[in-house]
Amino acid sequence: MVPQKIWRIRHVDAGSCNACEQELTQLLASPYDMQQAGFDIVASPRHADALVVTGDLTEAMRPAVERTWQAMPQPKTWIAVGDCARGLALWGSTPGHFEMLGKPEMAVPGCPPTPAEIKQHLLKWRAGGQDRE
Repeated sequence: MVPQKIWRIRHVDAGSCNACEQELTQLLASPYDMQQAGFDIVASPRHADALVVTGDLTEAMRPAVERTWQAMPQPKTWIAVGDCARGLALWGSTPGHFEMLGKPEMAVPGCPPTPAEIKQHLLKWRAGGQDRE
């Protein structure tokens, strides 16, 4: 049996209300068991395949997001989780607020999205990127 590739995710809260982080935390517990599905959250961006961003980017968090992105090895991608990261914050649309990252490879809608919805999107992303190394 060929071992399944572990997809490593670095998460950055770019200025959220903490609802999306609560849902991401649930992915580590059953019944979602993100690690059993082949995903792991890593502490260092140098080990990450993907950057998961939550929250509407605040000026205070912009340098942290940029440094995290720059520290990640190629190939790399970013995933917007929640409406704020997608530029649809409650206080108005903020298109282009993550321009330094380019367009997200995947965006998970919701305020907040459920753990099941996040996991479903991550599984789709992984299925489309099996050749990444």
